[in-house]
Amino acid sequence: MQKQIHTVAVCPNPAKDIGLSVTHDAIAVLAGCGAKPMLPQSMREALGTKLPTAAVFVPDHALFDDCDCAVVLGGDGSVIKAASACAERKIPILGINLGRVGYLAEVEPEELFLLSRLCRGEYRIERRMMLSVSVLRDGHEIHRMPHALNEAVISNGAISRMVELDVTCDGQAVTQFHADGVIAATPTGSTAYSMSAGGPIIDPALDCFCLTPVCAHSLTARPMLLSSDCTLDIKNICRREDNTYLTVDGAQNFKLILGDVVRIRKASAETQMIRFHANSFFSVLNRKMQ
Repeated sequence: MQKQIHTVAVCPNPAKDIGLSVTHDAIAVLAGCGAKPMLPQSMREALGTKLPTAAVFVPDHALFDDCDCAVVLGGDGSVIKAASACAERKIPILGINLGRVGYLAEVEPEELFLLSRLCRGEYRIERRMMLSVSVLRDGHEIHRMPHALNEAVISNGAISRMVELDVTCDGQAVTQFHADGVIAATPTGSTAYSMSAGGPIIDPALDCFCLTPVCAHSLTARPMLLSSDCTLDIKNICRREDNTYLTVDGAQNFKLILGDVVRIRKASAETQMIRFHANSFFSVLNRKMQ
C-alpha cells in the first residue's frame, strides 16, 4: 500500500484529447472517489463549466505546488514535459495514454476506472533515474539545463553536419566521436531517440548512461554503457562548425561554442511513475515491437 491520494494535478492535452472527453471522464472518476482534481487556469474555457464541484482551477505555474500526484493525459512527450517539475517536488506521475503505444503511460482511456485506486493507495511507485546536465566554459559552469528523463543530445542543430566531440569519464579519456551527433540517454530514454540511432534497449530498473553516436563517421564507433556513478564530460572540439547545440528531452536548447564542456551526472531527483500493472515496461515493449 502507498500513500492515499487526495489532491491530483490534472494535465490535459487538447491536441491529443479532441474535445477533452477523456479528461472530463478522468476528472469525474477522481472526484467520484474523493480526490480533488486541480486544473490549469489556461484550460478553464476549453473544459467548460460541466465539472464536478470538487474540481478547482489554479494558475498554471502553481499546478504542481500543492498536490499528491499528477495525472498526465497524452503520449510519452506529455509525461516527459511534466517530469522535471514533478521530480523536483517529489510528485509521482500517472500517464494516461492518448498517443501511440507509449512506454511511460500506465492507463489506457478504457481503463480510467483504475484511477479510483489512487484514493485507496492501491498502486506502486517505479523510480526512473534522470540526468543532471550543465555546460562549462573555461572550467566554470555557465548554464544548467532542466533535469532530463530521456536524454541529452549534442548535434549540429537543424543542419545535418558532422560534430567532433571528446568524451571523458571521471577525467579519464573514453573516446572521440566524429558524427552527426551523440545521445547521452537514460535507461528510460533508451527506447526513444537512442534506439532509433542503433542504441540498445535497457531495462529502466538499471542505473547507467548510454552513449549513442548518430551516423558516426567511423566503423568502430559503437554505443557505450557507462556507470551512472561517473561524471561524464563531452567537450566540443569541432573547429569547422559553429552551430553545435545541446538539447535536453527534445525541448530545451543551448548553443555551444568551441571548448564548451557538457557535464552529465545522475540527478539527485528522480521521476516517480505510478504503476497499477505488473511488468508494464516489458508488456509495452512486446506490443511495440510487434
